[in-house]
Amino acid sequence: MILVTGGARSGKSSFGESILKDEDRVLYIATSIPKDEEMIERVKKHRETRNQKWDTLESYKNLGEQLKEGYTGIIVDCITIMVTNLLFHGMESFEEEDFKNMNFRKKEEEIIKEISLMVKSLKDYALKNSTRIVLITNEVGAGLVPEYKLGREFRDIAGRVNQYLAKEAKEVYFVVSGIPMKIKGE
Repeated sequence: MILVTGGARSGKSSFGESILKDEDRVLYIATSIPKDEEMIERVKKHRETRNQKWDTLESYKNLGEQLKEGYTGIIVDCITIMVTNLLFHGMESFEEEDFKNMNFRKKEEEIIKEISLMVKSLKDYALKNSTRIVLITNEVGAGLVPEYKLGREFRDIAGRVNQYLAKEAKEVYFVVSGIPMKIKGE
């Protein structure tokens, strides 16, 4: 399992996709659930740049249960968006009042459980099928401290998820300005 991290628009996805460019059958797991016109357009552009021979699964929950046999490569893009979707899962509105009573520790436990199940499923799949796994995530801890509690809680949860994934990954790359730097692995 390979983890690719970096800032927004750093070239993470392009680099992650390049790792799997020579694989025969690739499953691209897109975790974004677009909720507005701007995000719908972003997803559309991202689809258009992706290898058209690859299969796509658009989902962020129970990923292990949705895997079919035969893939030589799997890419999950993006873990940070997956964390966002899991954090807000089941919410009907997103007003400031909705977050005041949110139990962030409980939400984090649920998110870590989902991520752990995904990692176990992907590693089992990789062993069984000789599959290369690439996970894409954002490094959210290198910026400013968010002004609002929700932003700080999200940053902390995403940071701990990234630490867990880096520990589980065989290789980790940090991408800056389109330049990947290997920070873990041979």
